[in-house]
Amino acid sequence: MKKTVFFGALTVAGLAAGVAAAGTLDDVKARGKLNCGVSTGLVGFASPDANGRWEGFDVGVCRAVAAATLGDSDAVNFVPLSSKTRFTALSSGEVDMLARNTTWTLSRDADLKLDFVGVNYYDGQGFLIPKSLGVTSAKDLDGATVCIQTGTTTELNLADFFRVNGISYEPVPVEGNAEAQKQYLAGACDTLTTDASALAATRAAFEKPDDHVVLPEIISKEPLGPLVRHGDNEWGDIVRWSLNALISAEELGITSANIDELAKGTNNPEINRILGTEGSMGEMLGLEANWAMNAIKAGGNFAELFEANIGESTPIGLSRGLNALWTDGGLIYSPPFR
Repeated sequence: MKKTVFFGALTVAGLAAGVAAAGTLDDVKARGKLNCGVSTGLVGFASPDANGRWEGFDVGVCRAVAAATLGDSDAVNFVPLSSKTRFTALSSGEVDMLARNTTWTLSRDADLKLDFVGVNYYDGQGFLIPKSLGVTSAKDLDGATVCIQTGTTTELNLADFFRVNGISYEPVPVEGNAEAQKQYLAGACDTLTTDASALAATRAAFEKPDDHVVLPEIISKEPLGPLVRHGDNEWGDIVRWSLNALISAEELGITSANIDELAKGTNNPEINRILGTEGSMGEMLGLEANWAMNAIKAGGNFAELFEANIGESTPIGLSRGLNALWTDGGLIYSPPFR
């Protein structure tokens, strides 16, 4: 018998089966807006600015998809979702896609009936602690209280790490990033654990970030990426290839500064296919010929989006590392546009 996974009072698999997944593109076009599920607030990845405009690395993926499908990067309804509500919101049709620091796992593919379309950030779980504790390794956290968001992969990772290393901990469950920060700063826990990128974003938002440190251990693989519902392959292709367009643009040297000039035509057929001056890739996806050009212009290529929101020149201060292109020793890679 197939196992059913419950989140709260709702059966996610049942919701997915009950949603008429086919036709998401038609729904988005009829609505004139993309409903995109994002974090409830993670600086650098997804958060509203002082004027209420959503910005961040994940937000940039939403805007790219909106630009590809509707020709307007602002045609997005951003729906803040907690770790507990994100999957039910997608499965029920409340949102058309998620771009919300979500880890690709087998159970989310097979049991929750969700499709990850790619990876936009290769991450791993870490630990944030006050420097005053004098701890230099996560293996020295025996008996520590640990703030951890419920309904996430970090719960099992944490249990596995402490078990393997023969040490104990006391979990302090929190609902979301905002509560996690509040509890951590209030001293309700000795350490906060989640994806290392989120810890960097959290630390950067502190009044005194230098009083806190991310420990060196990375205890898991956390490939984060946008996802859609099972059952609508056409929509999945659009979200997947919108992300791939940003990645290929970096590899091919297409930037926000030169894209208009390159769109006049080049001697590189792959650039021409991406920008719609050759071939019929837009037609294959049910989109306009300039769909990928619009996606890239929404926030720049993958490198521009990364550096503007979470790169080393930002308060988040993340290096490319594993998130460099495959040609630069990283894991970021797009299949060819042909």
